[in-house]
Amino acid sequence: MLRSLVLASVASAALASGPLPPLPLGLLQEPAPKPDQLTVTVSRTGNPRADGSYELTCKPVGGTHPEAKRACARLESFAAEDTDPFAPVSTRSLCTQQHGGPATARVTGTWRGKPVDAAFDQKNGCEISRWKDLEPVLPSVRS
Repeated sequence: MLRSLVLASVASAALASGPLPPLPLGLLQEPAPKPDQLTVTVSRTGNPRADGSYELTCKPVGGTHPEAKRACARLESFAAEDTDPFAPVSTRSLCTQQHGGPATARVTGTWRGKPVDAAFDQKNGCEISRWKDLEPVLPSVRS
């Protein structure tokens, strides 16, 4: 959008006052995309090694997440499908009334250039599926 505004302004000015000096190329380039950076905080999974807070960076892969490479690959598969894995369960969903345990997770940060602040739990069948679908970004939960 900034690029369009700059080009329109330059064109208008050129028509009004004659030739202008060239613009710096930096004004015409799109800003580099921010890397995917997420903080994953997990508790009460039944696995003390899985509970805690982890940093996950993708493009390039890094951070303290124990399965960063697999987690980034999983997020990339969501991107390829143009699916938002952090979207809440629809209020129109019919969910089985099963309880998957006390595990909770929160994911915050940036993914695909957009802010993320998503909560996860195991309170019903839809939430259990949503959690499992995001593994290994979220750890497996003991049943």
